[in-house]
Amino acid sequence: MIVLGIETTCDETAAALVERFDDGRGRILSNIVLSQTEEHAAFGGVVPEIAARAHVEALDGIIAAAMKQAGVTFKSIDAVAAAAGPGLIGGVMVGLTTAKAISMVSEKPLIGINHLEAHALTARLLNPTPFPYILFLASGGHTQIVAVRGVGDYVRLGTTVDDAIGEAFDKTAKLLGLGYPGGPQVEQEALQGNAARFRLPRPMQGRKEPDFSLSGLKTALRLEAERIAPLNNQDVADLCASFQQAVGDVVIDRLRAGMRVFRERYGAPTALVTAGGVAANQSIRKVLNRVAFEAGTVLVAPPMELCTDNGAMIAWAGCERLVLGLIDTLDVNARARWPLDEVTGVQPTNARS
Repeated sequence: MIVLGIETTCDETAAALVERFDDGRGRILSNIVLSQTEEHAAFGGVVPEIAARAHVEALDGIIAAAMKQAGVTFKSIDAVAAAAGPGLIGGVMVGLTTAKAISMVSEKPLIGINHLEAHALTARLLNPTPFPYILFLASGGHTQIVAVRGVGDYVRLGTTVDDAIGEAFDKTAKLLGLGYPGGPQVEQEALQGNAARFRLPRPMQGRKEPDFSLSGLKTALRLEAERIAPLNNQDVADLCASFQQAVGDVVIDRLRAGMRVFRERYGAPTALVTAGGVAANQSIRKVLNRVAFEAGTVLVAPPMELCTDNGAMIAWAGCERLVLGLIDTLDVNARARWPLDEVTGVQPTNARS
């Protein structure tokens, strides 16, 4: 089967065509992503109104480019999938409305995809990973440890009680006068820094519950920066390195707790899967490899281009749901909030093999 996927939940306008074979393997036929980084850079973050307007202006062209690159027509696809949330509601509405129009005109099934579910299932696109596995989802808006037991079957084991990891990286970059987006800037500066220079806290360390907290770490970093101000280039690099090291230590401790909870409830996971933009951070990936090794399992991490928001992950989630007959009607709503553990499947109809 071939599914068109549309992603517009934040500041990437994306469309892709993905093919799923009968044995469960996937293949990306096209994956076009238009970033709005330049439009939002001056504001130091994403402006919802600007993002929605940019999606309106660009989406038709992005879809056309994806269709051309894949060499398919609307008649030859099996379904159209679009992110229906969570995200910036204006952008979500643009992508979902476009998908509804394509579905109506082409008479193809419509599938509204939870953006977080798409991240959760991306690992299975290029690396067939059986259920159940443990997911570390880390992005600008989300930090969660999730038991992925099947398509539409997710149990949140831990989450952040305040800032997401990606948000903490971005706020650190803004505090230190670095560019936007902040995460990659902090990572780059950290390469030149001394991670042992500043003693920053490791929030929630040792807690039994696998939850995260980043606000205290962020505050401690700000106090250190104010204490030694004005900052020179080496100060900035050392602060970034110390911050990134602290985040890594937190991730190790919290994932160990998550692994314990997972094993108690579901037995050994088939893999530790990572998803979301933070998964592109090489320092974090090293930490994840360590945790997976300690747990006697493997780390499954999508390629860098599939960690950040893209259409291929939406299309693949569409494939996963379509094969089970999990399709939607045209009255499916755009949602600004849609927790992953609230995602469910409808009664299977028109099941595909």
